[in-house]
Amino acid sequence: MLDQLDEISSPHPPHILRTFMPLVPLYGSLEDDDNFKRLIDDVCRLVELNPVPWLDVHLDREAIFKRSDQRTLCKVNELVYLLKAEADGAQFWCCKSMANVHYAAQLEESGIRPYYIHLYRDGRDVALSFKKAVVGHKHVYHIARQWALDQDRSLELHETLGSRRVIGISYEHLLASPRQTLTAICAFLGVKYSDQALSYYQSEEASNTAKSGKMWENVVKPILVKNTCKYRGQLSAEEIRIFESVAGSTLQRLGYSLDFPDSPKLVFTEEQIMAFDRENSILRKEAKKLITPAELRSREKQESLVAEIRLRETSYSTTTP
Repeated sequence: MLDQLDEISSPHPPHILRTFMPLVPLYGSLEDDDNFKRLIDDVCRLVELNPVPWLDVHLDREAIFKRSDQRTLCKVNELVYLLKAEADGAQFWCCKSMANVHYAAQLEESGIRPYYIHLYRDGRDVALSFKKAVVGHKHVYHIARQWALDQDRSLELHETLGSRRVIGISYEHLLASPRQTLTAICAFLGVKYSDQALSYYQSEEASNTAKSGKMWENVVKPILVKNTCKYRGQLSAEEIRIFESVAGSTLQRLGYSLDFPDSPKLVFTEEQIMAFDRENSILRKEAKKLITPAELRSREKQESLVAEIRLRETSYSTTTP
């Protein structure tokens, strides 16, 4: 939706920070020009291998190097998105990677000072969605833990930075009142709202995203107004109780009511958690079998790049004095 507004460039996320934060130490000192240029090139390659292509932009490595006033991954991430925004004639760039909240400290330390949009959804519906997806955890216990971690971190960020820098948006409210919700986001950012945002499903970006995999097929459909509380008909009572036992307090912090408020909170033994782990592992392997060959090839490109970086940089660091 935001990508349809003239002032905002919001391409499909290649997950730059999530992918490269663990890899940065392999590059050595980024004050060394060669090391920093190697990082810039690898980040650009990750974007260029994204399952959903970034259209109409050339990622000029030398321009990123010259415009970097600090040698950090956060700065490279910012400049890559800036190049895309400039190509789109947009004032704002928007990175939609959910993992960014876990790197907010590094973003803040870099001086970039972005706005944050915390889009949250009933975690039980999130669990149902991930159970069907080809990526992510599959057991409700693991989904609940990850969801609670992400939401608690987002709420902490909101408390720390305040409402001038962070806006909380309910997914359910977005479905029920999209124009009102988008108008609020635009007012928060200081950009002009346009109803063209509601025609997102007709855009080239939506079409390309939907073609990248089954989990994105709904982006070429109008707003699914009734896409809420589906978990009540598709999760078992036991699964709902597990989720609420793990993440009930986070659900309530976000304004959701519990389905089993009077039931005692489940406490899991080490043996039960090990059993959950085994089931989660099996279900994740089964889910991967549902990936189409074309989607698998598309995903493997970025995975191969990361494997190449690990092998190359490890070899470089162990053979170079």
